[in-house]
Amino acid sequence: MDTTIFWMLPMEFVNRLITLRKERGLTQQALANAIELHVNQIKRYEAGTAQPTLDTLVRLAKELHVTLDDLVFGEDHRSPDDDLKLQFEALSQFDETERMVVKELLESLILKHNAKRAFADKLA
Repeated sequence: MDTTIFWMLPMEFVNRLITLRKERGLTQQALANAIELHVNQIKRYEAGTAQPTLDTLVRLAKELHVTLDDLVFGEDHRSPDDDLKLQFEALSQFDETERMVVKELLESLILKHNAKRAFADKLA
């Protein structure tokens, strides 16, 4: 049985990689040298013809001084909607116990939602 997992990075990755590399003043060769990779791999990543491994993504993110989320998805791609941001900001005023209660409540709501979706998918 083949257990190979195939995944594709979002197209934003190519643009983010090019933009971040140029913002840091790095050539493709300089970036390749910094993360101990052949320059042709950087060229393939930037052309969208190759997908980096997780290890390579981590090394790229470290060298470009960004998080993996920012490298792969871009800024704000995975952040909450504006109305939720305000509510999350308000949580910073809660004490530790209150924040734990909110976290547990959110986790239970997410579990309930995922269970409901899974059940609905089985019925479909």
